[in-house]
Amino acid sequence: MSEASIKANHTTYNLQSWSKQRGLNPVVIEKAEGIYMWDPSGKRYTDMSSQLVNLNVGHGNKAIIEAIKKQADRYCYIGPSYASEPRGELAKLLIELLPDNMGKILFTNAGADANENAVKIAKMFTGRHKVFSRYRSYHGSSFGAGNLTGEPRRYPLEPGIPGFVKFFDPYIYREPLKFGSEKEASDYYLYKLREQVIYEKPDSVAALIVETVTGSNGVIIPPEGYLQGVRRICDEFGILLICDEVMMGFGRTGKMFAFEHFGIKPDIVTFAKGATCGYVQLGGVAVSKPIAAYFDDNFLSCGLTYSGHPLACAAGIACVNFYKENRIIENVVARGAELQEIFKTLKEKHKTVGDVRSIGLMGAVELVKDKATREPVVSYGKDPEGVMKKINGKLAAKGFMTYTHENMILVAPPLIITKEQLAEELQKLDEVLDEVDRMF
Repeated sequence: MSEASIKANHTTYNLQSWSKQRGLNPVVIEKAEGIYMWDPSGKRYTDMSSQLVNLNVGHGNKAIIEAIKKQADRYCYIGPSYASEPRGELAKLLIELLPDNMGKILFTNAGADANENAVKIAKMFTGRHKVFSRYRSYHGSSFGAGNLTGEPRRYPLEPGIPGFVKFFDPYIYREPLKFGSEKEASDYYLYKLREQVIYEKPDSVAALIVETVTGSNGVIIPPEGYLQGVRRICDEFGILLICDEVMMGFGRTGKMFAFEHFGIKPDIVTFAKGATCGYVQLGGVAVSKPIAAYFDDNFLSCGLTYSGHPLACAAGIACVNFYKENRIIENVVARGAELQEIFKTLKEKHKTVGDVRSIGLMGAVELVKDKATREPVVSYGKDPEGVMKKINGKLAAKGFMTYTHENMILVAPPLIITKEQLAEELQKLDEVLDEVDRMF
């Protein structure tokens, strides 16, 4: 099929997500390998967002592809009430990777339904109905996950479901208050959170969910003592702590799961994306041993036709083994340190780079009109002149493919990226930032 026909089919018959449909001009991808993609003309693009921060091991991973083929030859689907070798094996592998308080896993299709089922489980286990989540969060766009989400993508779901309570992230860069240290900032945010829990009647609160590191909404890394303090508040009031590791899990931050950086043990962990790296869709909910034991004698009112799909689980097993055998996390730690150093240079050099934040291979460059006032180049949730779209277009013209959110450029390459590849791509970012400086 010709490039024009592929594009015509896409724009004529597909509703493309998160887009106004008129005037779309998607890049047609002919082939992909490793961190690269090519269009039909042979132009090479570099995948600097790991697609939607899920393609951790890059395109064309032979081990995962072979595992899917092998399982397809046995059978492609069997219902969740049957014992399936890949489903059980992957669950065992994941429980062994998680903290020792974890007991069992419910597999889902993706991150959104993982978060919805986590909330359901928390409500059944505690008998409570309220759930706390943060404003600068994205937990999915389906109805339940969309009510957990705090950013503007939740608006079409409003007035929404009763019992979903929002609180603010520790976003120190945008905070008008000046703190003497990260610890001081954490103490402030934790005081306000505890106060809010009390005002919401603690024995009505089933769970508190956080993206362990806030993802697309700014790569906000918890300040010193913050997550430990959230854990203490949850313990004080009998609230379950859910860590959404959909984006940050499976090595993205330099640990298998991001909460490992902070020495806490969640009660529930949700995951997806890096579990299979997009080769077949899969998500899941890992629950603690006490929660798992509760459902020995209490009915688990959760179910999905494709829970633990055999092809997805086969892909997941191959993916986890690939992480281990190829020392992927070690690469993330090394490349992450290099990313931080280059980010520091970009911040010093460019007048429009107000802040840079990264952990492992997850980073954000925050663009401002003025470093002193920290005024963002676009207002929250609004970009009438398409400033960020223009910036993203300049990056794409150089073959640097990523996405932007609010006034931030996201940098999240596949975890297999080499030192040389990272340097080459960040040079392109540097050149585009030169152009951005001239725009303001």
